[in-house]
Amino acid sequence: MVSRIVKVDPFDIVVFGGTGDLAYRKLFPALFRRFLDGQFSEGTRIIGASRHDYDAESFRQTVNKALRQFSAEATKDSAVDAFLAMVDYVSLDIGSDAGWDVLGAKFPENATFVRAFYLATGPDRFGAVAAQLAAYGLITPGARIIVEKPIGKDAVSAAKINDALGAVFAESQIYRIDHYLGKETVQNLMALRFANALFEPLWNSAHIDHVEITVAESIGVEGRGAYYETSGALRDMVQNHLLQLLCLVAMEAPAAFEADSVRDEKLKVLKALAPIDAGNYEACTVRGQYRAGASASGAVAGYPEDVGNPGTQVETFVALKVNVNNWRWAGTPFYLRTGKRLPKRVSELIVSFRNVPHSIFAPDVKILPTRLVVRLQPDEGIKLWLMLKEPGAGGMRMRHVPLDMDFAKAFQIYAPEAYERLLMDVIRGNATLFMRRDEVEAAWRWVDPIREAWNQSPLEPRFYLAGTWGPASATALVERDGRSWYEETS
Repeated sequence: MVSRIVKVDPFDIVVFGGTGDLAYRKLFPALFRRFLDGQFSEGTRIIGASRHDYDAESFRQTVNKALRQFSAEATKDSAVDAFLAMVDYVSLDIGSDAGWDVLGAKFPENATFVRAFYLATGPDRFGAVAAQLAAYGLITPGARIIVEKPIGKDAVSAAKINDALGAVFAESQIYRIDHYLGKETVQNLMALRFANALFEPLWNSAHIDHVEITVAESIGVEGRGAYYETSGALRDMVQNHLLQLLCLVAMEAPAAFEADSVRDEKLKVLKALAPIDAGNYEACTVRGQYRAGASASGAVAGYPEDVGNPGTQVETFVALKVNVNNWRWAGTPFYLRTGKRLPKRVSELIVSFRNVPHSIFAPDVKILPTRLVVRLQPDEGIKLWLMLKEPGAGGMRMRHVPLDMDFAKAFQIYAPEAYERLLMDVIRGNATLFMRRDEVEAAWRWVDPIREAWNQSPLEPRFYLAGTWGPASATALVERDGRSWYEETS
């Protein structure tokens, strides 16, 4: 199968924080792969910007090293050299005027190009960068600014960041990126629901028993302890990634697959979430923290040792029972969980349909529910678990087996990674997979009471051993409803 590559017009992209981990691991490799596929037009430029005192050639050497390390396609010197010829660098200080005139001088000859400003920096710098871009006249009608999560640490700080960005850029020019929304499987969830007549008539509480969303990591904080101590799993993962996935499962069909239509429907879901606060947090939430245990690499330390803070109360695991208070979903709980130092790295959505109302088979024939499993990572794909008869004579021997669609095997083409797709969407001006301001702030307004309830509670995070699926209370959260967390059986 051949994937059709559509070129984009020439553009300029400036990566603030261009010498940081995100830029080297994700952004430059993503741009390189799009370049290899012939998606760039002549005249495109990639400019790194940071406080490091590099010249352009020294910076190209660091990008070259990053491509060799993080991009499997960086095997031909000629291709890498051609890409690096597009790369430039400016040393500047976000907090002062140093270097901004140099950046401004890079643009006089192509003011009609799309200009994308990627802020691979901390959120505390977003407003300062936007203000400097305006002060130096770098914002054109074709300019776009891309900001990474977290956008604030609560609803108040998120609103301040959005105010600072909105003072300089129109909302249509602001791209709030959540890389989970760029994953192939997430977009296929939209196709599965709205391009097929099979599922949508059943996509409601009359037919769906419950929904699970799991984003599990096998690693610990991995050098991000300072950030994690101010964040925790609730802010780091639930407020953005998990709630965005919940919205895609629960949303109504948009009028069209375009930015505002899709985001309007996601916003309705966020507004319909049943509150979790001091009155019900004990019944609806579990927070945990990993302790020393074992992973695939062997013995590992606990979170307090990883961050050097013996008394830390920061959660590394969260499980939630969430209800969506509308006609479609009343009575169908959504179970969310995410954590670090879990047994494996996996992100998946599980839609469990209700059991058949009456079994016509013998009492010893166990009928398991139909389940739709959408796996985001690793090994992106979709499975539909059904009850089928085993081949052979001798009665109705039933098995729960999957109809399995592995994307790599089914399409046999390279599937762009999330950042590749999202970066090209920015250049094209397609904001469908990006968050709007009101979405971000609605998510924070729902999450903030959970954090406040935890902060006021005498209960500490429940401990769990590294390499396990979180605290026992996370299992109880589901089992007291007569359900259990999904586990792959074949």
